[in-house]
Amino acid sequence: MKTLSHFRFGLALALLSVLLFTSYAADEKKISIYSNVANYTLPVIERDGHDYVSFLEVLDPLGNVSAQTQNTRWTIRYNNSSAEFNDGKTQVQVKGQRFEMPNRFMLENGRGLVPVSALGAVMPRILGGPVAVHESARRVFIGGVSVHFTAQMAKPDPPTLVMNFTNSVSPMISTEPGKLVMTFTRDPLIPPPTQQMGFDNKGIPSVTLNESNGSVLVTVNGTGSLFASFSNGGRTITVTGPSQTAAAPSTTTATATPPVPAPPTAQTPLAQATAPLVAPTAPPSPVRYFAVIDPSHGGDDRGAALSDKLGEKEVTLAFARRLKQDLQAQGMPALLLRDGDIPLTLDQRAQIANHAHPAIFISIHASSQGTGVRLYTSLIPGEGENSGMFADWNTAQTFFLPLSRAFATALGSEIEKKRIEARVLVAPLRPLNNITRPAISIELAPPSTGLANLNSPAYHELVSTSVAAAVLSMRSQLDAGR
Repeated sequence: MKTLSHFRFGLALALLSVLLFTSYAADEKKISIYSNVANYTLPVIERDGHDYVSFLEVLDPLGNVSAQTQNTRWTIRYNNSSAEFNDGKTQVQVKGQRFEMPNRFMLENGRGLVPVSALGAVMPRILGGPVAVHESARRVFIGGVSVHFTAQMAKPDPPTLVMNFTNSVSPMISTEPGKLVMTFTRDPLIPPPTQQMGFDNKGIPSVTLNESNGSVLVTVNGTGSLFASFSNGGRTITVTGPSQTAAAPSTTTATATPPVPAPPTAQTPLAQATAPLVAPTAPPSPVRYFAVIDPSHGGDDRGAALSDKLGEKEVTLAFARRLKQDLQAQGMPALLLRDGDIPLTLDQRAQIANHAHPAIFISIHASSQGTGVRLYTSLIPGEGENSGMFADWNTAQTFFLPLSRAFATALGSEIEKKRIEARVLVAPLRPLNNITRPAISIELAPPSTGLANLNSPAYHELVSTSVAAAVLSMRSQLDAGR
């Protein structure tokens, strides 16, 4: 298993304040460049009230580039093209032709700074092809690279907005009550001409769009908690809101389950822990998934090479789909974090899982080493401090760890009933450390019949039905934990 075998116990990321991050991010100017070769973001430097960027860094990911300084003259060579700039001058010469830039060129310690406003004129001449520059948003599109999208309501209740993209996308997603924000920085998303899309639905009335600072922000506005899921290989994002017909809770309705006691430390509400950069304020969604299933890896991240033709990501997805079916057959709704070959970061996985407020989080891995099934619960790092209403990101699992280990033990017993070897272990894993619900990782190793049967439906059925049985046996404890 790639995540387990190559885990590096590095620096802990403490979430001190979302407001501090927001202020910092707003002050840091950046420019994003998109091409068929690479998509990347560079810092923007402000000089004399104008935005500048290091021109060598702009061209370096695109091809062979070098630069030379002689007194005040700076010459840059890209493949078979060359351009000559002079410190403090607006005139530039590219392939023997001279033209004026809107602002002067600057040379700082051998580093050539070109005004962002000049990129639309300079880059096509050097690259020899079309370059579109969205200057106010600081976004540069080289060639015909672009991603477009459509959005439409699929269901009125619960309100379900389906966004279809012309290519796979991987935005950063943050939530707060009544709002879900998708930030597209790595994707060459071209926003539609209108800045707002309206829908005849009270649950999700509109989507607003803002292109600025090297990114496109797509904000889905709603009346309650909104939840996003990916499908179709990352080409479809579905946003679901709370049901509009759900009955209001009665003040006289009795409940058979006593309230869950708060964590021992009032200043550390672990249930509000969330990924770095995301405000931990979203209330639970009325759509309650009993289990969130996380098939590890996906997209360019193949995971461990289990054989010449089989990657870990294929096994984890196949098993996760089977597990979802078995859980739902027992009346326990389950959500797959990915139901296709799409990439998700560890923070995205934890963020989506925490927002769904499930009774159990189950991460799926696979390995060609050993036999049977290995069950992991989190080993909490020693560093990290909780700050006010925020729980430290790398120790968010602390309060839920006893129930996580109890479930892993119960699951190990169920698996052994099927005469499959099961081991219960601990490891400092992500995203387990970041999950604010009971959480385990299931690592499938080959059965006793050999590696060829690691991805067999029969083997998956034995393990999956064991998981469903363990969940059913502990359902009351798991339900009480949320």
